[in-house]
Amino acid sequence: MPKNTLNRRLSRPLEKFSALNKQHKIAIAGVSTLGAAAIALSAVPGGATTVAGGTPAVAAKPVAAEQTQTRDLHATLSSPLTGDKVKLDAIKAKQQAAAKQKAADAAKKAAAERKAAESRSAKKAADRSAKRPQMETVAAKTYKNNLDGWIRQSLDIMHSKGIPGSYHGLHKNIMRESSGNPRAINGWDINAINGVPSKGLLQVIPPTFATYHVKGTSNDIYDPVANITAAANYAAHRYGSIDNVNSAY
Repeated sequence: MPKNTLNRRLSRPLEKFSALNKQHKIAIAGVSTLGAAAIALSAVPGGATTVAGGTPAVAAKPVAAEQTQTRDLHATLSSPLTGDKVKLDAIKAKQQAAAKQKAADAAKKAAAERKAAESRSAKKAADRSAKRPQMETVAAKTYKNNLDGWIRQSLDIMHSKGIPGSYHGLHKNIMRESSGNPRAINGWDINAINGVPSKGLLQVIPPTFATYHVKGTSNDIYDPVANITAAANYAAHRYGSIDNVNSAY
């Protein structure tokens, strides 16, 4: 085949391609661009957008919300009222803690004082017990059932009641009045004539015995101890003491 014929055949497709107008070229370029954009969009996570050149961009709405919350928080913390409230809450919490600590300290102090008081009380009781002398059991004093015993028992009662008198004063007057007979009765003196005879060791008439009877002794006028003690009490009121009586009284 001749060379010229081959060149003509090869040049025809090129001529056809070159013959495409400008509008067709723009359309082809647009299709290519849309395809690339679709591929880039499919690679971006949901909620994101793309910018020119296929680079993914952060969603505008979430960023705006976060910025708004940050501004609100900053405004709240920076507010004077909020700052004052925080300070007041801190002061209140501190006061409450101090009050609790004070109550705990007071309770601890009270417990310590109570324990110390109990310890002191126990110590005092122990000291009193140690210092208290052991009391010896003293047997009741006994007296002979005779003139000597009657006089001695009467003297002990007289001294406990503050009635003066001595053993000698009692004995001498007893021997003069009754010779030591507790059942003696005077049936001839003026008292006997008046119907109230003198009776007992110290010859006491019943009205005198009743008036000067000493509490704790028998109410029987013939009882030796009761008779002696009542007569000594009468003599103390009238003469100062039975020791001052040397005759009928």
